[in-house]
Amino acid sequence: MSDKKKEVTQESIPPMGLRMIAREFKKDKIAIFSLGLLVVLLLVIFIGALFTDQDKVMYVSIFDKYAAPGAISADGTKFILGADEGGRDVLGQLIIGARNSVTIGFAITVITSIIGVGLGIISGYYGGIVDNILMRVVDFIMILPIMLIIIVFVSIISNYNVWSFIFIMSAFYWVGKARLFRSKTLSEARRDYVSASKTMGTGDFKIMFREIMPNLSSLIITNLTMNFAANIGIETTLTFLGFGLPTNVPSLGTLIGYASSGEVLVNRQWIWLPASILILVLMLSINYVGQAFKRSADARQRLG
Repeated sequence: MSDKKKEVTQESIPPMGLRMIAREFKKDKIAIFSLGLLVVLLLVIFIGALFTDQDKVMYVSIFDKYAAPGAISADGTKFILGADEGGRDVLGQLIIGARNSVTIGFAITVITSIIGVGLGIISGYYGGIVDNILMRVVDFIMILPIMLIIIVFVSIISNYNVWSFIFIMSAFYWVGKARLFRSKTLSEARRDYVSASKTMGTGDFKIMFREIMPNLSSLIITNLTMNFAANIGIETTLTFLGFGLPTNVPSLGTLIGYASSGEVLVNRQWIWLPASILILVLMLSINYVGQAFKRSADARQRLG
């Protein structure tokens, strides 16, 4: 019995460990640079946000309207990256907006992953009527015009805030994960270590989340990373369109949205260009890191 239990435990060890990830990053110089750049950017964003007063940043000063980079404001402070049409500091909005966009993207990723991975594993493990019910719910949500529904919810909810936006997004974007992990669990549940665990009397939830789930860890990490970038992009896009964060909350999408004005787009690039460059660098860095994780999980794609 002890030998069988040892065999089951050994087989349920995740196929991808930290050593494999480290080796893949070591072979990919771009991924290492992207990871370092991403860490530096996140540290600058979150540490800078701690020392930035949002109320002061969002204070409207018509005397500083469209102040150029390096100009001195009416109260004596310097606009390092200039000011927008309301005389608000672009650098402060950039730092707080980046923090908000990253935090929202991370929160949506975590919530949707918990729901999607959990329901996907349960659906694939039990099969039968449980699988049919959960997959019909997933199919129904997937055929809905999700972006339009989110816009409607944002428009009709009173006392709309950041958390409202996070929960609205999370309510719809878990379905893709559920379907993905359901298909992986269907094949994983047929393996010998699962059958041996059932024979030994191990509980279903222990098998699902202590044995099957660790074997899906590589896929979970890869999916988390890629979805993190996607969720930041979705938040930025919705805010750019005017259906994201409230107007009094800084966001990268708000700064980029100023480019919809022809005058600002051509003559006042300091308002929208820093936010555009920052979101581009963030997306590329997360994407390269995610690709390295993806290769680590697939022996056919590994560089070394």
